Amino acid sequence: MSKRMLALAWSTVKGRKGGFVAAFVAVLFGSAVITACGILLESSERSGVPTERYQAADLVVGAPQALPMADDVDPRFGERATLPADRVGDIARVPGVRAAIADVNVPVSLVTADADVLAGPDSTPALGHGWQSAALGPFTTSAGQAPTRPDDVVLDSALAERASVTAGASVRLAVGSNTSTYRVTGIVSLPGGELARQSALFFTDDRARELTGQPDRVDAIGVLAAPGISADELAGAIEAAVADVVVHTGSDRSEAEFLDIGSTRSFISELSLAFGGSMVLVIMIVVASTLALSVRQRLRELALLRAIGATPKQVLGMIAAETMVVGTLGAVLGVIPGVGLSFLFRETLILAGAVPDDFELSISPLPVLATMVLCLIGARLGGWIAARRAAKLTPVDALGEAAVEPPKLGWLRLTVGLLLIPAGLAMAVVLPWVLPGEGAAESAAFSAFLLVFAVALLGPRLLDGAVTVLGPGLNRRSGASGFLATANAHANSRRLAAATTPLIMGITLAAGQLFSGTTASSAARDQAADGLRADYVVTSTSAGVSPEVADVLRDVPGVSAVTPVVRTRTLATFGSRDSPQIRTYSAQGVTGDQLAETMDLAVLEGDVADVQGNTVALSRIVAGTLGADLGDTVDLHLDDGTPIKPTVVALYERGLGLGDVTLPHDLVLEHTTDRLDFAVLVTAATGTGVGALGDALRSAVQHLPTIQVNNRESFVAAQSAAAAGESTVGLILNAVLLGYLAIAVANTLVMATAARFREFALLQLVGATRRQVFAMMRSETRIIVVAAVLIGTLAAIPSLIGTSIGLTRTLIPSIPPLIYLGIVAVAALLGWAAIMNSARIAMRSQPVDAIGVRE
Repeated sequence: MSKRMLALAWSTVKGRKGGFVAAFVAVLFGSAVITACGILLESSERSGVPTERYQAADLVVGAPQALPMADDVDPRFGERATLPADRVGDIARVPGVRAAIADVNVPVSLVTADADVLAGPDSTPALGHGWQSAALGPFTTSAGQAPTRPDDVVLDSALAERASVTAGASVRLAVGSNTSTYRVTGIVSLPGGELARQSALFFTDDRARELTGQPDRVDAIGVLAAPGISADELAGAIEAAVADVVVHTGSDRSEAEFLDIGSTRSFISELSLAFGGSMVLVIMIVVASTLALSVRQRLRELALLRAIGATPKQVLGMIAAETMVVGTLGAVLGVIPGVGLSFLFRETLILAGAVPDDFELSISPLPVLATMVLCLIGARLGGWIAARRAAKLTPVDALGEAAVEPPKLGWLRLTVGLLLIPAGLAMAVVLPWVLPGEGAAESAAFSAFLLVFAVALLGPRLLDGAVTVLGPGLNRRSGASGFLATANAHANSRRLAAATTPLIMGITLAAGQLFSGTTASSAARDQAADGLRADYVVTSTSAGVSPEVADVLRDVPGVSAVTPVVRTRTLATFGSRDSPQIRTYSAQGVTGDQLAETMDLAVLEGDVADVQGNTVALSRIVAGTLGADLGDTVDLHLDDGTPIKPTVVALYERGLGLGDVTLPHDLVLEHTTDRLDFAVLVTAATGTGVGALGDALRSAVQHLPTIQVNNRESFVAAQSAAAAGESTVGLILNAVLLGYLAIAVANTLVMATAARFREFALLQLVGATRRQVFAMMRSETRIIVVAAVLIGTLAAIPSLIGTSIGLTRTLIPSIPPLIYLGIVAVAALLGWAAIMNSARIAMRSQPVDAIGVRE
């Protein structure tokens, strides 16, 4: 683009501010969203939290905590991957290592004299460690001495203060469900201040390893470097000498200390890449639509340029230059609100529980530059799409279209639009019955986009039909203004379609996104309620239930079946070796022999009683996605990274509510961080009163202060809460996307209405009053809003039916009436405010003055 072309573009933009403001606003808000995504992406690589217990360690060595994936984000393990204890000696022998100190983490609850669990500030966990690891703090003893016996313990100063204990006192500590009395031999503190994310207790090294349940494993190894040896140099030496370890230095040491930091980084990275990429595409579509409307309103001007000798290439160049000017202004000015939006994203994700509240953002010029480039690319492509047809029109054709809309749609546009409707319906209703696994719901979701594209192509025809059907009924009492609105809508169906299509798209996407989530949540809730056969659910007020509690409950008179349940995730690998795919699924570990008495998975094939040893039961959706059947083996990674290849022995339906993958209890328990059960399900024997059994169960566990006996409804409620938490982030992102679409809708409606000032002036000059013109616009707005709601709803319903088929094999999705009414109300308010306010602005001038103003 030449300097002269850019100067011409700037003059055009200044002379037609109203025509370019819609594109400017679209790029501005798009730039803000992409800037926020860029800041989040950079923060996923550079930010974290300060290390606490490893401040004195030069390096921290841990096990790999992610599954390596070529050309993709490495999926993180949710449970802590541990190292063999002999790795401590291997690292200690590396030249330059002054000391290698093992560290383990034991979840501990401090029980008060009233048998209550002492909670830390902001629910921070209390973790027990071996005394040797205190040197990694470095913790200093402020009172008392180090632990020397199995029943000795040292507390950090903040925990001791909250518990009101001093050196020499006794405390009751619960590890899992087992409570023991320990003698406080000392109080320690960090030189830099109190611990913020945890409370620390120190046992003897042998006692700490014993309490983990895995005395031959360690969680991490702190390394102290010899004098004169740099941390980076020593890290390279350790990685070269010791296999299957990850060395953390500097600020990355906190990733080895806090398991949630790595998961947060991975989550934010995936979130920002996926959402940011989607927003670039949406910006291109929105800018293209607004520029297309702007170009259409300038057809007379473009025709004049062609008539005086401008070539199609020059017209394209002029519109491209205008797009670059507007895009650059919007991209640059959108950066400032984008920084603020990134902090709003962070706070919202914290409230949703998706990221820890001490995770800080990292802000640098890099996301800003990337945003500007992406916005300009999106705006440039959008402008090129909008300008292609206008540049090819001959001057005569352009003048004709500017005066009177073409009566017919082009054959290609009509054909493609008509073909997209059966294609979308087939993807929504037919394919979900045929496709296995997650492909069914994905096909249904994509069908909504096909139907929206069909609406965009067939908009004038659809709106003309909607006006014919709805116009007489909606405007029956509006008299002449209603008749004029209906006639005007018939005559200007293209303009009406251009103004209404974004509103239809917003309604369709809002209904599709929101009601897909409610359908999945409702199915999960119903499956959990229908699948739970147990009369009581035993849970814990601390980290979890110790496995031996199940044995205690089995001995209670009147108990028919006891099933301990441990919760985790699995990573499934499938597809070809050259391009493997990874899916993460919720998993549970159970004992299969009495499972049918406590939990009904709705088995389709096989027998869940066979879930033992190296076997697995899969939900219908997971089995379909992995292409697995009875007798097949599947490639899974437990959530601490342990690979397994179990044989499929059962397929079941209720995976949404009870877990997609069901594995043997002991196998899962061994590979969880805390090695504790999530709950224990108990069913009463025939002839035993449920109330009497509840009293017997409470009596049996009364010596375990962290254990509580609940009715079955509490388990179902916990399942529903977990499902709701997982969908919260999706709702946040959908809210941002739909908010951006709402801006686009308002842009289009305002732009289309404000450009009609000459039409409004002409109506008043031939005898219509301002009141009558406003009445006509109110009638036209009713047609637009009702037609948009009707068509948008019809476009969303097939995809929702397909989603329900894919998830539950039923035809009826879950559509809460109040949420749907909210969508309708927002659409009506948005359409009404945009059209009527812009109509008032367009009629501010006197008709005689307005009719003579240039376009």
